[in-house]
Amino acid sequence: MSKYRVLIDAYDEKGLVHKVSTIFYNNDLNILSNNEFVDKENNKFFMRSVVDGDIDLDVLYDLLENVLPSSANIKVIAPKKKNIIIMATKEMHALGDILIRHEAGELEANILAVVSNYSDLESLVTKFGIPFIAVSHVDLDRAEHENKILKCLEEFKDIDYIVLAKYMRILTPRFVEVYADRIINIHHSFLPAFIGANPYKQAYDRGVKIIGATSHFVNNNLDEGPIIAQEVIHVDHAYGWRDMQRSGKDVEKVVLSRALKLALEDRIFVYANRTVIF
Repeated sequence: MSKYRVLIDAYDEKGLVHKVSTIFYNNDLNILSNNEFVDKENNKFFMRSVVDGDIDLDVLYDLLENVLPSSANIKVIAPKKKNIIIMATKEMHALGDILIRHEAGELEANILAVVSNYSDLESLVTKFGIPFIAVSHVDLDRAEHENKILKCLEEFKDIDYIVLAKYMRILTPRFVEVYADRIINIHHSFLPAFIGANPYKQAYDRGVKIIGATSHFVNNNLDEGPIIAQEVIHVDHAYGWRDMQRSGKDVEKVVLSRALKLALEDRIFVYANRTVIF
């Protein structure tokens, strides 16, 4: 028996669910779970199904392709652990949370390595038996430093996602292009509020009563990539911006791990700088 995740997005038209479910039925596939959504404003249809049965992955793909519109995007995925690289700088809370969840078997991932522009986190990472690679940015411009990182990442095959666990450097368009829609970041504010540096200080100056964190895919617009997950907590007038920062770290690590789990389980559709998540 084989188990597959079937992801479909297409312009909506009558009968799409019937066509797909008929393929499943005619091939004795059992539907373990199914989610559908239609964005009526953009006339877009999204569907995620998990099925099992005796059928080859490529055969199932071809059958679906034959009955769906030519514009449809179809993925048939055999669930397995995905390969990820984590990038971090000095803060350990987001990285540590992912490492613990990975150690506990909560994430469908192989952590290939942790890459940092400092060596501060090496002792933490090596406790989990994961390779740690320090690529210093000192005396290098941004392009030179990224070239060294990209060269380093070429040593790893089939990287599914790069996770920025408080990696505090802005990536260049070249880096983003190489790993388009595969870089997951955590930003320490409830976007779109307080973009850029020191959002807790910005939030304090504005007198907010909630603070939050946002995990999103990285694109070439700072902190404006498609949002995957968000969460908030309440604060009050007694909080200074450093108090907000300390409280916010708990939200940051939870939101990043949640977003990563969604990506690893193939639950995210990206379109028009937005996400549909099942």
